[in-house]
Amino acid sequence: MAITQAALLESIPTGLFINGKWEKTAETFVVEDPATGEKLVDCSSAGPDDGRRALDAAVAAQEGWAKTAPRVRGEILRRAWEIVQDRREELSLLMTIEMGKPLNEASGEVTYGGEFLRWFAEEAVRINGRYGWNPEGTGHMLVSKHPVGPCLFISPGNVPFAKATRKVGPALAAA
Repeated sequence: MAITQAALLESIPTGLFINGKWEKTAETFVVEDPATGEKLVDCSSAGPDDGRRALDAAVAAQEGWAKTAPRVRGEILRRAWEIVQDRREELSLLMTIEMGKPLNEASGEVTYGGEFLRWFAEEAVRINGRYGWNPEGTGHMLVSKHPVGPCLFISPGNVPFAKATRKVGPALAAA
């Protein structure tokens, strides 16, 4: 059954997701329909302090996430891909409403973006180090791969879903 624009807009969170919960802020901004200029929703506006709180929460969570087994991280990413598949119509419609992208292009982006989740779900168990000779041939080297920790990503707005999954997928797979 197709979801209506009104039902979709009513169902999406408009707050900030920090430390595992949604928060509303006093300051908001209006998201407008690019075709008509009509107000769609009011979203919470984040400031520098909100960004720092979010980064601090991510830093605090990173140690625990790093202890999550690669197979479990992969299964979580695979489940995320399944949810994207189940909600592809909603995600496509939301992208069309928010940015004016034609629905068929938005649907294609959801497919493309979802594949990053599936790809990195499979790669989570393949993040290996290596052991071998150093380039000079005078000894051995041991390479161990470790994530850099929480990151802030800046992405263009023309392919928002695909750019987000392309960055979040490997970050979650790597621990």
